[in-house]
Amino acid sequence: MHTDLTDSTSPGLAAHSRFFQRLHRRYSAELPLLPPGPPVLTSMQETLQALRASGHELPAALRILRQIVMERLVRLDCEAQAPLEDITRAVTELAELALDQACVRAREELDTRHGAPCGPDGQPVELWIIGMGKLGARELNVSSDIDLIYVYENEGETSGTPDGRGRISNHEYFARAVRIIYSTVGDTTEHGNVFRMDLALRPNGNSGPPAVSLAALEEYLQVQGREWERFAWLKSRVVAPRACIGSPAVQALRGVVLPFVFRRYLDYSVFDALRALHRQIRDHAAKRSAGHPERANDVKLSRGGIREIEFTVQLLQVVRGGQFPELRRRPTLDALDRLVNAGLMPRETAAALAQAYTFLRRVEHRIQYLDDQQTHILPTRDDDLAWIAQTMGYPDCCSFLCQLDTHRELVAQEFDTLLGGNEKKQCHSGGCGKKGGATPPDLEALLEQLPETLRERVAEWRTHPRVIALRDEARMRLLRLVQRTAQWVKEGRASEEAAVRLVNWLEPLLRRESYLSLLLERPAVHEQLLHLLGAARWPARYLLQHPGVIDELAGSPLLSERFVAADFERDLALRLSSLRSTQEDDDETLLNLLRRAHHAETFRTLARDVEGRITVEQVADDLSALADSVLRVTAQWCWSRLRNRHRETPQFGIIAYGKLGGKELGYGSDLDIVFVFDDDDERAPEIYAAFVRKLINWLTVKTGEGDLFEIDTQLRPNGNSGLLVTSFEAYANYQQQRGSNTAWTWEHQAMTRARFVLDSREPTPSAQSATTATSLRARFDAVREAVITAPRDPAALRLEIQSMRERVRAAHPAATGQFDIKHSPGGMVDAEFALQYLVLSQSGAHPELVENLGNIALLQRAEAAGLLPPGVGQAAASAYRELRRVQHRARLDEAPTQRPFAELQAEQAAVLALWEAVFGR
Repeated sequence: MHTDLTDSTSPGLAAHSRFFQRLHRRYSAELPLLPPGPPVLTSMQETLQALRASGHELPAALRILRQIVMERLVRLDCEAQAPLEDITRAVTELAELALDQACVRAREELDTRHGAPCGPDGQPVELWIIGMGKLGARELNVSSDIDLIYVYENEGETSGTPDGRGRISNHEYFARAVRIIYSTVGDTTEHGNVFRMDLALRPNGNSGPPAVSLAALEEYLQVQGREWERFAWLKSRVVAPRACIGSPAVQALRGVVLPFVFRRYLDYSVFDALRALHRQIRDHAAKRSAGHPERANDVKLSRGGIREIEFTVQLLQVVRGGQFPELRRRPTLDALDRLVNAGLMPRETAAALAQAYTFLRRVEHRIQYLDDQQTHILPTRDDDLAWIAQTMGYPDCCSFLCQLDTHRELVAQEFDTLLGGNEKKQCHSGGCGKKGGATPPDLEALLEQLPETLRERVAEWRTHPRVIALRDEARMRLLRLVQRTAQWVKEGRASEEAAVRLVNWLEPLLRRESYLSLLLERPAVHEQLLHLLGAARWPARYLLQHPGVIDELAGSPLLSERFVAADFERDLALRLSSLRSTQEDDDETLLNLLRRAHHAETFRTLARDVEGRITVEQVADDLSALADSVLRVTAQWCWSRLRNRHRETPQFGIIAYGKLGGKELGYGSDLDIVFVFDDDDERAPEIYAAFVRKLINWLTVKTGEGDLFEIDTQLRPNGNSGLLVTSFEAYANYQQQRGSNTAWTWEHQAMTRARFVLDSREPTPSAQSATTATSLRARFDAVREAVITAPRDPAALRLEIQSMRERVRAAHPAATGQFDIKHSPGGMVDAEFALQYLVLSQSGAHPELVENLGNIALLQRAEAAGLLPPGVGQAAASAYRELRRVQHRARLDEAPTQRPFAELQAEQAAVLALWEAVFGR
């Protein structure tokens, strides 16, 4: 049966609510003033104006408005099953409206008595009412109190009245404003109140001043701010006055709050703070229910309640939000979606938590509809419980309670999994319980438990200033980590060498205690880190340079997945959007964002490599694709921030040579690239030169997060004496021997491994498959093919390449009796030069050699084309693959790439056979 919600007199399910009955007895004449439909800001403003016009003062009008809105919400929720968002939005916008009106009233009244507050330079001073918790997140329930903090912009004094009287300090002015706002909104009158108001979250709590200056707030957060307060400020936002919400000055407030809530590094130290806070809440709930068993059914604070969903989400946000700004979403349901997109929570888990959250919030509202009480406890009266079940869509109480228990059990399990246990043990040291291991001994007792080499290394901590300076809690975490590591060495789960490298890695990072917390909270991360450190030396060095990447080890898909360019670029775009929304998208922040993202992806590839999940060729493919993506994103961001750009999208391209061009990039490889443009604008040369300088700076400059790449542009036309960026026409003429300024043979050798990695008119990686004949990419491919297939004198080409090979070899002599994997006769360079000769001399007759497929595939094609004796090409390809593998492993372990001749004799012989087949003896 359809209920006509525009008829406020029609009976329905809502009529069971005793609160609803009171509203109809007292305000039946005023109920029609609210326009039909869910209450929204505009309809509530209209109703408030009508109430004021009928003679009610602002405080009374606001209170009557609240009663009218609540009547509508009871009907919408219980009779029409309105979405949760409609209910919470209405209550939130009611609070915003009330606070805005109260603030305006307070300012008008005080300005008349004392003049307007002024800053040091006489400028007007704003007051910001900051909504915390559910108000900040736009999630207010129907009987919420509102948690507020009042902040004013500057200290100073008021301007006084026209006759020079009434001057008071800004501090006193805003304290009086707070009292007026409270009387307007919070005082209880014959019409009740609009909202109960709580200022306990302000600096220094109830002992602090009612309003604080921005400078005082900043000092408090930096010096005295506690871990639990970070969770309180997570959902904060300026809610009133409405005229100030979008003002530039609010950015200064964001600049104070964001660094306090979200730390630069992954921050696992908050686990202990959240455990302590949650333990206090559960203990308080247990005390309240002692002797009152009905109070155990608290849908907010009991086990598996609303608070545990909020804690689960907020914990992941605070831990990761410093590095991943897209997670900084206030509403719980929005944040759950972001956690899924960031790979921090399985989609099924997030969906289940979202369903539980919505269910529990709807139950909470029905509990409060009964008597307009701020309670979250299920009623004990059978008729009340049956009414809740019916309005939730259940046929009886049993089916409703069964669903309630199912949701609460799931929430409790997820919460306990995240925090590591059911907290039966009481621990105040910050590391005991399931995650921390046994109680740590002191250093001297610990040393007795360690194997010899590890003991000698850890013994240095007796006098190490960083260790001595640690807080007691941090020192306990450190010793507990070493104790657990030693136990794993004893069990054979880690090598002693890995344990020593872990100590070497930890030592410079002791000031960042969050890493100790991370490893204690995540034993799987600790063990995987030991495995990586024990596998080779270069991973240990990389981890020391970029310690934050270790959190990547916590991701279950880490080893099974591969790099996906579209996902990488989408995530960066999302983070950029989040930073723009809070006006944090300055150059330094974006530089660090790019570096963190690149380092994290490099580390993921490194972990898969060390674990043997991907081959050397796949490592090179993934690192090359990552470099392509970084170039695309950095170019887009740089152009958008170029002051003198003359068009929205540049007509610009990047050509890769060498290892990037051949998709053989290694860890730490530099990028051989050439920049071109195709733009007829008369300012183009100057603009693109500035653009490329900016782009190179963004790629190479070292920030606190390190750098991205070293860039080598000497393969551009005329090398280091040429222009940094050239028109595509000039580039094509140079390569195709048109005019007097033309490319050398060695540049044509380099062209065999060249590829186009960026056409700025292709917005995404997927667009590369849809290039048109006029695109820069297509035109480059045509130039490359023309260069490679151009007729050449084979004998002259042979002499030039052999001469170049001798010069390269002379510059890289090998020690006596040693075989240099890359440069010795029969090494990798011999195979590359032989192949380049075949490509440049034979591609005209054998077009299958034109495509840039990599050395191994092209050697196999050359043999199939009859350009090499049977078996020679395949043997050389296999030898080249093995030489790459050996070189790769040596570099990972920072070992010499010169080996005894006997070690790689077969591979050397295969490459020498290739050389002889191509060039003769």
